[in-house]
Amino acid sequence: MTDEQRFHELRTQVEQWVEGPGERWAERIEETGQVPEALWAELNGLGFLRLAAPEEYGGHGLGFTRWMELMEIFSRSHGSVRMIVHVVNGIWRSMDGHADDDQRKRFVIPSVTGDIKIAFTLTEPGNGTGADITTSVVREGDTYYLSGRKHLITFGVRCDYYLLAARVEGSTGHEGTVALLVPRHAPGVTVEDTSNTMGVTGTDHASLTFDRTPVPVDHRLGAEGEGLQVFLGGFLTPSRISVAMSCVGLAQRAQQLAVEYARDRVTFGKALTQRQAIQFMLAENAADIEAARQLVLHAARRFEEGADDASMQSSMAKMHAVTMLTNVTDKALQVHGGLGYWKSQKIERVYRDARAQRFEEGTNEVQKAVVFRELLQRAADRDGEGTTR
Repeated sequence: MTDEQRFHELRTQVEQWVEGPGERWAERIEETGQVPEALWAELNGLGFLRLAAPEEYGGHGLGFTRWMELMEIFSRSHGSVRMIVHVVNGIWRSMDGHADDDQRKRFVIPSVTGDIKIAFTLTEPGNGTGADITTSVVREGDTYYLSGRKHLITFGVRCDYYLLAARVEGSTGHEGTVALLVPRHAPGVTVEDTSNTMGVTGTDHASLTFDRTPVPVDHRLGAEGEGLQVFLGGFLTPSRISVAMSCVGLAQRAQQLAVEYARDRVTFGKALTQRQAIQFMLAENAADIEAARQLVLHAARRFEEGADDASMQSSMAKMHAVTMLTNVTDKALQVHGGLGYWKSQKIERVYRDARAQRFEEGTNEVQKAVVFRELLQRAADRDGEGTTR
């Protein structure tokens, strides 16, 4: 069997799960407001949480672009299903480039195989998500003592470890930043469940407080001063591409629901699909979705190639896809008329889930700043080349 045939089989398996069991899980999550451990176990048992990881780690070894093709399909499902698959298939990558052999055995591979859950822990309540972090550590012998606060931490309630960004007390900027694997139940950790969100129902989120929480120095990934590289370099670029593809998948689901409703809904003796206003809405949606899909796949290929513009491309893809998703879901809801506002309609959940994409992995304002900074740097580089000729 060729690689292409194996991928086709895997893609078919994912599609069948999303349309069958995945849809039943979505209904259960919306009814109960909870994501049970049984869903995690099912996703893990099917191998869906290690699709992008290397085969030697127990993964499928899919190339990043191929993985993004599957991410689009998963994103047609419930927002919490998409969140689990997105995070677990990506967090190993941020750790792997900085882990030593022992850490790879203790943390990276178990996170791939599903033996441990790790929560990405960067955002703080009083500042941004970069060099201005204030959560700090003091080293005493072979132990760091961690103090500070984090919030909006996905899987912060149910995880086993926090992959956490902090800084050595007294340091500034990137200097002194560290990436630590902090045990969820370590002394001095206070967890507040903040899971009551507008959409992505059932995904647990937490606000965290650390009061001189002891963390062994051998739980640090990389050296002191490399903490933000673990988070921003190893995770953020591919994660932004994955979120952008999530927008494409969710938009495709909204479009599917809108087409089905328009085909069945009759007003004044005509199906909505016979009305030009509706035809134009759905045609615009189709073109916008396809344009976003191709931009995301381009960004994925650039990342997979190790291109120097991968970061800019990831921000462009995320920025464009989020705007597309906003427009598509708004039109899809409009096609449903007043009925779309009711929770009995699947478009209502899709519409709520879509709003979360506008701040996940950075707002559009952040993406625009990244793109502009890259454009300015490239212009300066060209000017520099011109003066040396």
